[in-house]
Amino acid sequence: MGRTSRRTSRKRSKLAGRAITASAALILGGGGLVAVNVYANADETGGRSPDARTRAQAQEQGGGQRASTISCPDVGNQLPDVPPGARAEVDRELAALDSQLTDAYAKFAQAGDKDSVLGPLAEQRRPTIENIRSALDRDGSPPEDLGGMVACTLKADDDGGARQGGVPGQGQEQDQGQDQGQDQGQDQGQGQAGNGPAAGDFVDITSVRPNVRKPRTQRGASRGTFTTDCGTNENGKFNPDNVIVAPGVSNGAHHMHDYVGNQETDAFSGDGDLANGDTSCRDQGDRSTYYWPVLRLQNGNDENDADADGGGRDKNVGEIQTPDQVTLKFAGSPVGKVTAMPRFLRIITGDAKAFTNGNANANASWSCTGFENRQLKDKYPICPDGSKVVRTFTFQSCWDGRNTDSANHRTHVAFADPRSGRCPRGFRAIPQLVQRVVYDVPPGPGFAVDSFPEQLHKPVTDHGDFINVFDQRLMRRVAKCINDGRRCA
Repeated sequence: MGRTSRRTSRKRSKLAGRAITASAALILGGGGLVAVNVYANADETGGRSPDARTRAQAQEQGGGQRASTISCPDVGNQLPDVPPGARAEVDRELAALDSQLTDAYAKFAQAGDKDSVLGPLAEQRRPTIENIRSALDRDGSPPEDLGGMVACTLKADDDGGARQGGVPGQGQEQDQGQDQGQDQGQDQGQGQAGNGPAAGDFVDITSVRPNVRKPRTQRGASRGTFTTDCGTNENGKFNPDNVIVAPGVSNGAHHMHDYVGNQETDAFSGDGDLANGDTSCRDQGDRSTYYWPVLRLQNGNDENDADADGGGRDKNVGEIQTPDQVTLKFAGSPVGKVTAMPRFLRIITGDAKAFTNGNANANASWSCTGFENRQLKDKYPICPDGSKVVRTFTFQSCWDGRNTDSANHRTHVAFADPRSGRCPRGFRAIPQLVQRVVYDVPPGPGFAVDSFPEQLHKPVTDHGDFINVFDQRLMRRVAKCINDGRRCA
């Protein structure tokens, strides 16, 4: 068996009853996959060895036109404070906005007529946003600008990828060296009609300059680490829910998630369910839930979610890949001690809508084993032969000392300053979760992360979610281990 087929078969997910018969194009109609070969030989790449060549498939946009998507203002980002009595209603209405956009995008991808989509979408959004304003008005003072967030626009994928800079806010400073070589491949084929990714979303990692810098560790720093082993989702636990952003709403994410840790996690899991749930973690005192969008091979083969919510119905197709390795490590602060996390603390790193929202909250990064001093935020890496794809999610390490969540799921936590390593005023340092997920996939632009359909499977939309369900005694041990400078597991 050849190298590519060996990798593909070994790393398929364990979804039962897999159907690998229909092509993705048949499922998605006008938004379906159209695959072409993208092959860069040594002459085209400055004499690089065959190991660095592009061997897999890229996705070509029909008709040679650039892909477009629908961009709507993110109402959730404008809600830093929602009274507890209004939280459930607001969450449901925010999820309704996502569903409306998903339906409108599907119509647009099929018909390509913005005039028949954007107007009706605005009329759907108007009463939903008014419901949010009314819910806030009953319990407090609503933001004044919600009414200006009704209209949506069309966004062109001008270069096959969101041309952002480094990866900010990860406790490390990164320069713009990744721009070198990013245009490679953009003229070798483009993304599928309306859904992506495009060839320009990929870059050869060997062409990227090292760009990772960490704050200098100061006297009194907490230098230890605590690693928890929760497997690689060998259990095949997937769902398209998002219990943090859209609690109580099925298919709130409109893309499929990998889960490790707590096995009870779905849209309807409350704190009590999580506290009593089974866990895949070796230490049964860790019932935390760790999840992220699945990675799929874009090879025309389908999982059994090809006609399901979160899967084919939301334009996420291809073989889900089981990670080769998942590392969950908690680290300390470069400037002082850490305090134990509160139980049921919820943290999201990255932005699932970064392609349309912009990169202010984008944070997940991509690299290759052997090249992890070179991190990419807005490009997928093309790894040389023998190297594996790496996704890294570095979570916020500062907590406001009061809240386990916030209305926009961001303001109760913060990143330390990337230069000094210090938390913002009023915040305290907590153990910093770093999730490292490794995949043994064929080299080349033949994979994509699941996303909201209108986000075109862009790498910049990658994100990770975490709910702390450590036993309180174990979490105190985690903090002590880190503060004492030890390496614990």
